[in-house]
Amino acid sequence: MVNIKVLGSGCSKCEVTANLIEKAAQVKGVQISLEKITDMAAILSYGVMSTPGVVIDGKVVHTGSVPSSAAVDLWLSAPTECCGCCGGKG
Repeated sequence: MVNIKVLGSGCSKCEVTANLIEKAAQVKGVQISLEKITDMAAILSYGVMSTPGVVIDGKVVHTGSVPSSAAVDLWLSAPTECCGCCGGKG
């Protein structure tokens, strides 16, 4: 399961971002846990100054705009943990 957080005030761009991620996960058959974070202190704790922001498994991967469909597909295709086959470099 991929843990995803959409950071933002709940504006239309934040909603579009969350919906884009949900739809892409459904199409790809990826199980996600999607949380919308609207608390400004929590958003700032990630170092995000421009929303919407996207955090995947604790790592900020995008800020400041609605991500492209290609970017979302890439996030959902990437392995969530390194298996060690590359010496931890992958």
